Amino acid sequence: MGKLDGRVVIVTGAARGQGEQEARLFRAEGAEVVVADVLDDRGKAVAEEIGALYVHLDVGEEADWQAAVAAARTAYGRLDGLVNNAGILRFNTLTDTPLDEFMQVVRVNQVGCFLGIKSVAAALTEAGGGTIVNTASYTGLTGMAAVGTYTATKHAVLGLTRVAALELAGAGIRVNAVCPGAIDTAMTNPALLDPEPERDPERERDPERERDAETERDRSSERLYRRLVPLGRIGRPEEVARLALFLTSRDSSYITGQPFVIDGGWLAGVSVV
Repeated sequence: MGKLDGRVVIVTGAARGQGEQEARLFRAEGAEVVVADVLDDRGKAVAEEIGALYVHLDVGEEADWQAAVAAARTAYGRLDGLVNNAGILRFNTLTDTPLDEFMQVVRVNQVGCFLGIKSVAAALTEAGGGTIVNTASYTGLTGMAAVGTYTATKHAVLGLTRVAALELAGAGIRVNAVCPGAIDTAMTNPALLDPEPERDPERERDPERERDAETERDRSSERLYRRLVPLGRIGRPEEVARLALFLTSRDSSYITGQPFVIDGGWLAGVSVV
């Protein structure tokens, strides 16, 4: 018996990273999974491998959400859950952030979460209740320089989570948020925190030199996280997936409206010894 036997769950941003691991784990636990993403080739490949349904979903487009919910109900007859995982990250100081960049992040992270909640509520109510798990962030509970736009949207996700939990509780719908710290995915790979080495466009590409540079960036990032994170390492996407599974399963049946931090202890404070 799987923890999600008989459940039908949409996972956004499921073509890679946290979303992919959530889709894989949910499927392994018995759920019918709708893999939703804008990366069609990658998303279709993941869906085919795990025996899931793929839908193209731009989370900032309400029509795409309506189509995704309809596809899930057509394929499986019902909808029981949503993991609002899709998100983007941009590094910039606030004063250097163009309005277009700010609105791009808001559209995906904040508007996408809002549209997800709005679009699935009726189907979950019809199913007799369900679960929504929103992906916020460690930065939704604190601040972090150079990611102000991302931080602002993740604070907003926590607000949406709490309001949705209050408004949807009467329909038997639980709404919670996961708040990851640094997780080793394509979006937040710690190597990206280090500047790329300058490249001479006239110099012939040297794969060995590039591999050495990548290894050194990885080592530098490992040293950084050993200093910042009490557990001494970056998180793994499958660890976040297990938390999302808990919040989607009956194991969390009396929990709603809450943020769950998964950051290796980063938010606990700073150690000076």
